Amino acid sequence: MADPMLWLARRRVTLGFVCGAAALWLARPTWATWAVGCGIALVGELVRIWAAGHLEKDREVTSSGPYRFMEHPLYVGSTIMGIGFAIAASHLVVAALVGLYLAATLAAAMRREQSFLERTFGDRYQAYRSGRDLDQAKRFSVDRARRNREYRAVAGFVAVALVLAAKAAMR
Repeated sequence: MADPMLWLARRRVTLGFVCGAAALWLARPTWATWAVGCGIALVGELVRIWAAGHLEKDREVTSSGPYRFMEHPLYVGSTIMGIGFAIAASHLVVAALVGLYLAATLAAAMRREQSFLERTFGDRYQAYRSGRDLDQAKRFSVDRARRNREYRAVAGFVAVALVLAAKAAMR
């Protein structure tokens, strides 16, 4: 049998669209939950942009920007976004669905990513994980964030916020 964590990691985007569609269908936002939840989700997206503007994916062990403070800032940002949108949706089943999706898929993705980094960068990655190798000289780059396709997450944020706003307006 195939590794279920690998299966989840490879299909997290597809599963995200399925879970997201179900969550938006079930959502019952009010303007108050929309404002609070989208504000929290915006913080998550800003963390993601900050991380994407420092990351040279698959080319180096990044230790600047938010990577100085946490190992997986893109996933932390995604988690904050998920929590925010769950609050905005104002539905317990949506919150459970978001929590289950994030716990399962991000854990799988982190495990897969760590394995790749260990194989590819070896001692440099271990030094980073232990806090011994903190190269903080790299500055944030909008172009780097664009190359990392963070605009897709921004578009997703805007789309979800607009759908939830439309649902709040219909209540």
